[in-house]
Amino acid sequence: MFKMDSHIHSEYSPDSSSKIDDILRVARRENIDILAISDHNNADAYNEVYQKTKGTDILAIPSIEVSSSLGHILGFGCEENIPRDLSPQDTIDRIHDLGGLAIIPHPYCFYRHGLLCKIDHNELKIDAIETKNARFILGYCNNRAKYLAKTENIPTLGASDAHYWEFVGDCYSLIDCEKDIDSVLKSIKKGKVEAHGKGTNNILLSKYLFERRVLKKFE
Repeated sequence: MFKMDSHIHSEYSPDSSSKIDDILRVARRENIDILAISDHNNADAYNEVYQKTKGTDILAIPSIEVSSSLGHILGFGCEENIPRDLSPQDTIDRIHDLGGLAIIPHPYCFYRHGLLCKIDHNELKIDAIETKNARFILGYCNNRAKYLAKTENIPTLGASDAHYWEFVGDCYSLIDCEKDIDSVLKSIKKGKVEAHGKGTNNILLSKYLFERRVLKKFE
């Protein structure tokens, strides 16, 4: 079993300032074997991550968090950008055309564009959902996602959704696979993956958000 964080944001996202080197440093500290930088509406970080992990113990997976017209969808395994504001199923079709998996992050968090707040999962050809997102470790959002995954036999993932490098690995998945991209994607599809982890420390999160606001004020 390998430890994977499939949803991390870097400075390639407009709402994160995390450098790739810092993300990788924490990933090594947290014994992350597989990671994906899933930035908002662009997959541009992958080339840098790939170059910096090539020949190391960390496997980098290309990914992107796409803003569909009704909510966010991870294009896990996608190296190319996908237009934003398409319908959810059109977005999913684009992801599948690129050989990726359509994973629904924080599916029931309405204030963070949770897709399943606005559309029934039965209308979509999704491949997996996050049931442990470190930003919402307790309460309604994750619990409803867990219930859906259990009743509908949908593969589950844990992910940090880290916008600040110190939070990488707070939530993660244990995945039974070979250490290559194709095997990772196939294992998720087959449900050979388990969600684990803890919630992001709210004190550290508040400190980070405050510092970001102060820095933006003086930019």
